[in-house]
Amino acid sequence: MYGTRGRLTRDGIRLHDPADFAPMHRAGRVAAAILDAVAPEVRPGVTTAAIDAAIAALIEVHGATSATIGYRGYRHASCISLNHVVCHGIPGPRALRDGDILNIDVTVIVDGWFGDTSRMFVAGEPGRKAVRLIEVTHEALMRGIAAVRPGASFGDIGHAIQTHVEAQGMSVVRDFCGHGLGRVFHAPPNVLHYGRPGSGPVLEEGMFFTIEPMVNLGRPETKILADEWTAVTRDKSWSAQFEHAVGVTARGCEIFTLSPAGRFHPTWG
Repeated sequence: MYGTRGRLTRDGIRLHDPADFAPMHRAGRVAAAILDAVAPEVRPGVTTAAIDAAIAALIEVHGATSATIGYRGYRHASCISLNHVVCHGIPGPRALRDGDILNIDVTVIVDGWFGDTSRMFVAGEPGRKAVRLIEVTHEALMRGIAAVRPGASFGDIGHAIQTHVEAQGMSVVRDFCGHGLGRVFHAPPNVLHYGRPGSGPVLEEGMFFTIEPMVNLGRPETKILADEWTAVTRDKSWSAQFEHAVGVTARGCEIFTLSPAGRFHPTWG
């Protein structure tokens, strides 16, 4: 046992009880199932607004609540980030074109618990550089997850991601990070996707957080557009992102947001 519900570490990170894993799995599974179900809508000619509408309908079907509609004035059930958009892309009238890549990010609330996940999709046939970008980003996420265990540090997670990405000649975005979650959308810690081994808070059983590296083909710098949401690469290079929510266990971690249909990666299923 790793403490009573509500206990915080000295870094302000909540330690959850063993019983809290089950509702997090339920919330994560709903979020992942929604992304599974919306995959057929990702094709040339379909607008990102239409995809978002399909996601909103799926959230209702699952009896869940969107965590993003109304969050700081945001009005959509998802963020959809195309090509050089790093994150927080706003769904709209833009129709997908053959070869576009996009990250779709969905967060739902199920019985008071937050399920948060994102993954890459492809409209039509992607180019070779896009395929490589997606593969490197997915592998970076999985290497970060593999570093999660009690006694390791958050710097170990970031280092595992950063070293893999930079060895492939790509860059890790510094301006955005993963976060704690549970009965709240965002909480400590900030989960950086770069770092030094042994740096940052030490991981303990019961910590819940997301790992969501954003990887650019070019330089890591970003800028926010006038809508105050959309983040893009400054050099207009393409960007990719994958996100899982995890909980630290005695021997490693559990992934809350596994795809029920095995479709987390665009080439699977």
